Amino acid sequence: MDSWRKQLRFNPIKPLLDSGNEAIVFFTKRDLLNEDAGDIEQLWHMEQPQKLLEKQQNDGSWKYRGKKSLQREYNKLETYRTIGWLVEKYGMNRAHVSIQKAAEFLFSFQTDEGDFRGIYGNQYSPNYSAAIMELLIKAGYENDPHIDRGLKWLISMRQSDGGWAGPLRTHKVEYSVIRDKETLQPDRSKPFSHLATGIVLRAFAAHKEYRKRREIVHAAELLASRFFQKDAYPDRADVSYWTRFRYPFWWTDILSSLDSLSLIGVTVGNQNVRKALDWFVGKQNKSGIWKVYLLASANDRRFNDLWISLAICRVFKKLYVG
Repeated sequence: MDSWRKQLRFNPIKPLLDSGNEAIVFFTKRDLLNEDAGDIEQLWHMEQPQKLLEKQQNDGSWKYRGKKSLQREYNKLETYRTIGWLVEKYGMNRAHVSIQKAAEFLFSFQTDEGDFRGIYGNQYSPNYSAAIMELLIKAGYENDPHIDRGLKWLISMRQSDGGWAGPLRTHKVEYSVIRDKETLQPDRSKPFSHLATGIVLRAFAAHKEYRKRREIVHAAELLASRFFQKDAYPDRADVSYWTRFRYPFWWTDILSSLDSLSLIGVTVGNQNVRKALDWFVGKQNKSGIWKVYLLASANDRRFNDLWISLAICRVFKKLYVG
């Protein structure tokens, strides 16, 4: 069981256990040490999730605090963001009434086609559709018909090469120009985007059955082939974005990608996976923690380095132990 730790230069376990954060300690014991950490519901009563739950609206959503003109669309985005914190950091699931209400709200804007529409106006959003489903699957909705319909829609939306891209970007159209126009179909002849593909694969990686499908494994290999390269489209295209991180995962980076690939079945035998792991080995601090480029996260910022370090350790363990 220690084979994954032997790949690292320093032992990360002690700083995680000494973090003073009940949730980080819980997941370190459960996920890294295979110890009985107790009932996960104990985390639901921590101060941070309770503060988030207090702000939930009657319809199950969380209110976007920016421009009022964007609230109709961005309440959906804010709900996705908040569910991410609750599910990923505190292990909340559908046993909690607030998660049930949030799921009902999110399912309410799923179309008959299967996508979750509205964050980009009338336009398709494979990235947000997948990201929402990833969290709902992790919250216990894996076998819900909404999820099955959504994953089938994602498979139908692949580019000809087997990956995904934002439909608007395949036509070089700006969201602000076309958001409320007729829904635009993608130009499937254009190449995949690793930004979009990495986000989409997180939903499939979370699903125990869909992750095994041949087309998903192929897409995962495509994603690995693009590590440390520029994207085909202008959104977060620069190579530097591969090593800019956030937890819970938001955009595509080498950490979120490795997390998905480790579940889908891409192994350390893949030279691109090995290259990404070597990057993390070289960046580990002597304390055992990683001090890497972190994107802003408004929730409990003082523990960001530790959450990223925990996520890195999980990836090493999954790839070297299973």
